[in-house]
Amino acid sequence: MNIGDVAARTGLPTKTIRYYEDIGLITPLRGENGYRRFREADMHKLGFVGRARALGFSIEECRDLLALYEDEDRASADVRQIAIGHLEEIERKIAALSDMRDTLKGLVHACAGDHRPNCPILKELSDGA
Repeated sequence: MNIGDVAARTGLPTKTIRYYEDIGLITPLRGENGYRRFREADMHKLGFVGRARALGFSIEECRDLLALYEDEDRASADVRQIAIGHLEEIERKIAALSDMRDTLKGLVHACAGDHRPNCPILKELSDGA
């Protein structure tokens, strides 16, 4: 299967597939002409990584998850630990975004938004007061 076929079947851009090859997540065969020849296993790995990335896992987490997936002697606790760590990071980001929203909401409410030059949004951005 060529890269265009794999891209169509996995929904990943060809540039992303090439990147995943460059960093060693997949290793497609090469024909005598130098063109990539993807196997079903390569396509499965790409789909796996694509779904993991859609959940926000980092490339390194994807690498670890792939290694665990391929290890038939793995402990599910190892997989769970990666997922828990990622979930905790998502929770931290949500809390930070919530704080940012609340701060910005307060600033927008405090700003009259009229013809006068004084603006609490600019004041906050300039000196944090």
